[in-house]
Order: sequence, then C-alpha cells, then structure tokens
Amino acid sequence: MTDTLVPSNTNVLRRFHPGRRLEDTFQWPFESLDSLESSFNVQEYLQQLIRLDCSDVQRIVELPENVDDEVWQYEHLRQVCLELSLLVVALEAECTKQNCPEMKADGWLYLCAAHPSTQSCPAIDYIIHTLDGATILLNNSKYFPSRISVPEPSLKHFQSIARRLYRIFAHAYFHHREIYESFENETYLYARFLLLSRTYELIPSSLVSIPDNEDLGANQDDDEDGEDDYNRSVPNNSSAILLPKD
Repeated sequence: MTDTLVPSNTNVLRRFHPGRRLEDTFQWPFESLDSLESSFNVQEYLQQLIRLDCSDVQRIVELPENVDDEVWQYEHLRQVCLELSLLVVALEAECTKQNCPEMKADGWLYLCAAHPSTQSCPAIDYIIHTLDGATILLNNSKYFPSRISVPEPSLKHFQSIARRLYRIFAHAYFHHREIYESFENETYLYARFLLLSRTYELIPSSLVSIPDNEDLGANQDDDEDGEDDYNRSVPNNSSAILLPKD
C-alpha cells in the first residue's frame, strides 16, 4: 500500500477477492480520515497507518485532527488487544503450564482474579484471562457505548487496562526473549504501546521494567488513587507480589 491520499470525493472499493494472495491484500489506496465514511472510521484509519509502516510508531500514535484523544486512546487499546492475540499464538508452544506455572516478570508474581478467589495461575492462562478481560471491558456498552466519544467516568479504565497488558509484554520479554524479539521486530507493537502509554500517562515509569534506550524520567509519581489498581472492580482484576530476583 502506498502513502497516496485519495480525494475525499472518490469512492474506494475495498474487497477481499477469493484466491487473492496474502501479500496482495490491503493494497487499496490510503484514505484520509475525513474520507472514511464509517462508524468505525477511526479504527480503520489507525489500521491503515499500521499497515502502511508499523515501525513508524510516532506517526501511528500522533493524534489526528478532529479526533478526541480519549477516542484515540480507546481505539489504540482495542488494537493492541487484537495484535497481542498473535503473540499468544507464538507463545503457546513454549509458555506452557509446565514451563511457566506462574505469571512472573522481572521479580513480580501476578495473581489472577479470573477465578472464584484471587490466585496464582499458569502464565499462559493469566495472559489469556487478561486479554479476555480487557476485550470484554472495551466492548462493554455500559462503559463504552459509542465509538465517537468516551464517557468521562470510563476514562479511569484506560490505565487499568494498560497496566495489565504491559505485564504480557514483560513476561514475554523476561521469560521468552527470542519469541518476544521476533514478534517485536515484525510488529513494533511494544514500541507503539509504550509510546502511547507515555503520551497519555497510562503507565507510571516505576512499572516499566523492559529496558529502553530512552530516558524514562526519574521519580515520576504514580496516580493519585494509589500505586496500582489491582483491586478495582473491572473484569480480570489481579494483584501482584514482589519476589526476590534470581
């Protein structure tokens, strides 16, 4: 797909024809956000940017004109959940219940609340529970009834979701480095997620454990409501215990 904008008055027919080769899909012209006449135009525009150049995370995260930053964050978190499911597929062969009987990352043990009582569970189960919980919440019409605006009370869930999703990246990095690096080199998903989190302060720097070349900033304060939101009443609530590092 080329970065050639289509005039807003031009109709672009986007179809997947039977027998089309994978490398030939999504080859329709790039459309501006204004020209996408759809209830899901922000999602479609975001996915266009990703397909155009997934490594250009700065451009992908940059807020488009005439889009609320709350809606932009919402669509990004939905997209991260979609793409993280591909990482789960890549991890399944190695991140087994035998190899990873607990959800750990950089000395932290995470307890999962997707059970009758909060408890430890195998890492792959925790990851799936986390993605399921985030997806259910983001698709819950009670909290997110529209794709064009986000109710003020629902904004608090963004940080909770981002913190939980971060643990998936961290577990993959610290316990399945080869799979993590192969996935990241292809998708740049963590780089995009981290930039999004920094831009909108979704994750405090104290919880960022994957090494990064950029200056994370020293002593950034956590949110006013506490160090983490492990006990918030949202789907797939969880808690964490700090363990001695090896």
